[in-house]
Amino acid sequence: MSAILPPPSRVWWKQPLDRVEGTWIAIAFLWCLVMFFMMPYWHVFGKQNLSSEAYRTTPEAYSAKAQAMVDKYTVRTETEQQIPVVHPPAGSDVYLIARLWSWWPILELEKGQTYRLHLSSMDYMHTFSLQPENMNIQVIPGYEGVYTVTPTRAGKYSVLCNEYCGIGHHTMVSNLYVVDKP
Repeated sequence: MSAILPPPSRVWWKQPLDRVEGTWIAIAFLWCLVMFFMMPYWHVFGKQNLSSEAYRTTPEAYSAKAQAMVDKYTVRTETEQQIPVVHPPAGSDVYLIARLWSWWPILELEKGQTYRLHLSSMDYMHTFSLQPENMNIQVIPGYEGVYTVTPTRAGKYSVLCNEYCGIGHHTMVSNLYVVDKP
């Protein structure tokens, strides 16, 4: 049988299955099953993807939450833009805003403590990339993503945008500090 010519019999699906063809169908089916069961396994045990929640929001509502956190927990400012550095208490909700072309505010978290990290964009799609931990999270306008994070190593981390968001994309860099308990 040729793939170019039509099959000699119009009822080709009733013809006996060739052994090689049956073997490849079985291999493909088993591989599909392996891939299907790897998805939930990798989500639970792979520690690659963070479990998250997402809610619809507006830029005004999300900005108000972030501003309330900044007003309450600012410990200092950094950079020439005077970006506030906030040190919220352990176990609290922390808010980070992505907007052209900056992250606001700068977060300072305690090592070994769990936080609920909220991310949202005020304009375009961005990606929260935490280096060198290699954590990448899509930050989508109109949605508030909530991620439970527990920093395990103290240090200064870089927060980058991995989604091209315009001419100033390369300047969308910030810091995240993880400090030992005071």
